Amino acid sequence: MKQELAILLNLSIAIACGLLSLNVRAEQVISLEQAIAIAQQNDPWQHGNKLKQTALEERSIASGSLPDPQISLGLANLPTDTWNFNQEGMTQFKVGISQMFPRGDSLEIKQDRLKTASTKFPLLREDRRAKIKQSVSELWFDAYLAQQTIRLIEKDRGLFEQMADVVKASYSNVVGKIRQQDVIRAQLEIVQLDDRLTAEKQKFESAIARLNEWLVIYNSDDLNQTYDFDRQTSAFSVSEQLPHVKLTTPALVEANNYSRNALANELLAHPAILAIDVEQEVADKGISLTKQQYKPQWGVNASYGYRDNMQSGEGRADLFSVGVTFDLPLFTENKQDKEVAASIAESEAVKTEKLLLVKKMLSAIDKELQQLKRLSQRQSIYNDLLLKQTHDQAEAALTAYTNDDGDFAEVVRSRIAELNAKISSLQIEVDTLKAITRINYFLTQSTGNNHVGRNHQFGEE
Repeated sequence: MKQELAILLNLSIAIACGLLSLNVRAEQVISLEQAIAIAQQNDPWQHGNKLKQTALEERSIASGSLPDPQISLGLANLPTDTWNFNQEGMTQFKVGISQMFPRGDSLEIKQDRLKTASTKFPLLREDRRAKIKQSVSELWFDAYLAQQTIRLIEKDRGLFEQMADVVKASYSNVVGKIRQQDVIRAQLEIVQLDDRLTAEKQKFESAIARLNEWLVIYNSDDLNQTYDFDRQTSAFSVSEQLPHVKLTTPALVEANNYSRNALANELLAHPAILAIDVEQEVADKGISLTKQQYKPQWGVNASYGYRDNMQSGEGRADLFSVGVTFDLPLFTENKQDKEVAASIAESEAVKTEKLLLVKKMLSAIDKELQQLKRLSQRQSIYNDLLLKQTHDQAEAALTAYTNDDGDFAEVVRSRIAELNAKISSLQIEVDTLKAITRINYFLTQSTGNNHVGRNHQFGEE
């Protein structure tokens, strides 16, 4: 009877694997590369970012224009006793025009400042795409881990069901050393596996729901389609094979003592760092703009005064006036000086933001590299020892039990240990790919060629 148990166990494994493969074929499957491509192509943030860049570019053109001239119309010196236009020689109809000119090079600096600020948006889009790749990858890996864990548990559940049926039949027929506690233990393990299975399905559904946020189709030309969420696919599974994700800079892992200065210099080409460089340039131009406040603001005005003929019919000459106005920034201590000081402080504050971000990235990379080394060591232990040993132990326990030389509880424990070892090995593999994905985000290099950053070289004179 116990030999029959061993045969049925092996048969159940094959049947379970076949059913799982049929279920997978019936589902819509999405690979990691597809998920990343869909998320990057259908990101509304990217469209909004482009619109903001266009707005700033248009505003930079407008800021380079002179202020509109002012036209004035009026009656001057009209006598109040008769309100007669030709009674007094001073009475005139005046038409005037005035034009103000900004201080110094304010117009050029404002235009250049806004134009420089607009170069930040392509860098932000590059950083956004890199972040999407990281976020979508981690969610995809979470879904993969839960999906494969479900596969492993379902396979073992079928095995335990066969064991429970055989043990129950043997107990009913009083065959061998089968005890009631063996029957209860087999049923209990099925219940516990069902609980684990439910928990993993919960994790899988949660990961798919979060991943689906990035996979909604976005079409700026057809918002009705975009907002028709019922037409969007929300139920799918992920590929059964893990993709091969490589480090963009494998020398970091190979080197025992890598240079943190060299790594920091690599980070200076990250789009998020370059975006701060743009902020630095804008802040410096802000200093130049506030310094223009020390220069006078000029204006010109001209007016033409029409006078009517005298009451006797004799003509009067019309009048023309022209003038120049300007202010004198003499009292600068509480205004111009403070404005310049404020602009300098803002510029220095941007420098600290760059240093803080570089330090944060360096610390994160250090952490992930240490994680990679430990995960690699653990994976070697599982591949070289634990997986084989737990499998051999499970087979040995089953063989001993079928030969009436073992305990059913030991068979159960060894099978659960083998399942846990497989799940742990899978977890390590997924955690390794997650760490690589996070490192690759930090080592993202900007592809733009139209921006020259203020890349201070760390550790160099």
